[in-house]
Amino acid sequence: MPIITTMKSKKIFLSAALVLLSTSLFAAELTARFISTEAAKKESVEESVEYIKNQLPKLSVPAEKRSTYIFLASLQEQLSYYEEAQKSYAQAAAISAPDAEGMPKKTNEQIVLDAVRCALSSGDYITADNYLNSAVRNSKNEKVQAYIKLYSQWSALCKAEKVSDLQEPLVMLQAYLKVESMQNLKPVILLTLWYITGETSYSKEITSKYPSSMEAAIVKGDIQLLPTPFWFFVPKSGEAEQGSGTFTEDLSIQTESANSDRKNEANESADDKTKFSKWQLGLFRTESNAKLLAEEAKKKGFPAYITTEKRASGTTYFIVLVNENAAGNMADQLRNAGYDCYAVE
Repeated sequence: MPIITTMKSKKIFLSAALVLLSTSLFAAELTARFISTEAAKKESVEESVEYIKNQLPKLSVPAEKRSTYIFLASLQEQLSYYEEAQKSYAQAAAISAPDAEGMPKKTNEQIVLDAVRCALSSGDYITADNYLNSAVRNSKNEKVQAYIKLYSQWSALCKAEKVSDLQEPLVMLQAYLKVESMQNLKPVILLTLWYITGETSYSKEITSKYPSSMEAAIVKGDIQLLPTPFWFFVPKSGEAEQGSGTFTEDLSIQTESANSDRKNEANESADDKTKFSKWQLGLFRTESNAKLLAEEAKKKGFPAYITTEKRASGTTYFIVLVNENAAGNMADQLRNAGYDCYAVE
């Protein structure tokens, strides 16, 4: 009888051990790298974001959780969910842990700066200033300090309510152009000055000295700035028109060809009202920001209006739209006025 009892105990112990082993193996698979790989298989970025959110509570290793938050934030930023992105970056920065294996390397200082950028993109300069005044302010890294200086002036611009409020940050940005430690950020400083003042000297310097940069592509009109609060609602002392920089003859020909293609697309859209019936100017989580963009567009003669859309996440977004006109050239008119727009049904 004692022998039978012992054998039963051994069997129970063995079964329990197998359960623990299988659980351990499953937990080992649930890493930041595994989650990011599975997220990439989803049909849309929105689905990837929801999947990651559901997996985060299951992570117990700090390094894995930190890297997963960083990955989530990058996707949220890609979707222009700036408020959510800055919170995810902040969550990652609050975790004291190294980078997870197989994931991008990022210091906590870099993550804080990412959070600042997203806060400014959502128009939240108060949160941006709080991050800038945290421990990151004491960084010994020269590149980090350069970004702190830039973002501090961006925050000052974001607070501006009238043109006179621009003077101090513009003077600081102009001074930074001559500071050796700020040279890596010179293209973006020039872009900021050009966008706020409209002075072509800045756009010419961008296209001549940094012709392959993203900033040059923005000046040329190859890339459009997203309608975030920072770029669209900061008061400007001049109008920066894309294409005001120095162009070669070949580039001018390419630009004319691109404009011609746009017109052809617009003409085709006039024959297909269901495909190109509306043009989206912006998508916002905050209704007040949507109203600002709509009012600005109306002042320029565009019949802008706002609709709402509730996503699966439960978040309601405010969308600024303009209907196609009878001539079928509304997209051209919007782009010529400096608005990026996307066709929606």
